[in-house]
Amino acid sequence: MPVLVTASELRAVLGVPVALYSDAQLDSIIETAEDAIGDFLVQHKVAVVEHSSKDNVWTNYTQVPHKFYVGQSLTITDSHHAGITGTKTVLAIPNEYSFTFTQVHADFDRHWTIPSGTAAANTLAQYNGVDAVEEAVLQISVDVFQSRLAAGGTQQALDYTPAPYRMGRTLLYKVTGLISKYIDSNSQVG
Repeated sequence: MPVLVTASELRAVLGVPVALYSDAQLDSIIETAEDAIGDFLVQHKVAVVEHSSKDNVWTNYTQVPHKFYVGQSLTITDSHHAGITGTKTVLAIPNEYSFTFTQVHADFDRHWTIPSGTAAANTLAQYNGVDAVEEAVLQISVDVFQSRLAAGGTQQALDYTPAPYRMGRTLLYKVTGLISKYIDSNSQVG
């Protein structure tokens, strides 16, 4: 479910009716944009690259040192184990690259997770009401919408002139100025 922009806000920017594009379709586009931008914003979020389970204690291993503490509530996403996704309370901190929580699960040895999961002390919701971030999400959403609809990789200008359209790797650079004061210095954008 989108956090920063609603389907009706995107619908108003795009000028498309509900009859053509449902809220679910637009929500999917917004979530894609929020995911793309969210990874570059300060969120106290780390990638979980490995995990293990023993005696109903789940251990997550992070890519970089985390700043979590025992008793803290985290939002965990795990692409491999649906039951792990959700809010968990940190049970122990074996080292700065791992943390544990209680989870009923069969035992398994430490292994890589591809794609990685995430652990976050907060979420994108902290940026609600930050106009620059919300505008960046809207702009990326419009680009994602265009890329889905651009037949044969083209878009059409207001005067009906076709033009090439590709979502390039510079997609986020278009909005970097908007989100510059919120960019995490450890992210890939700068």
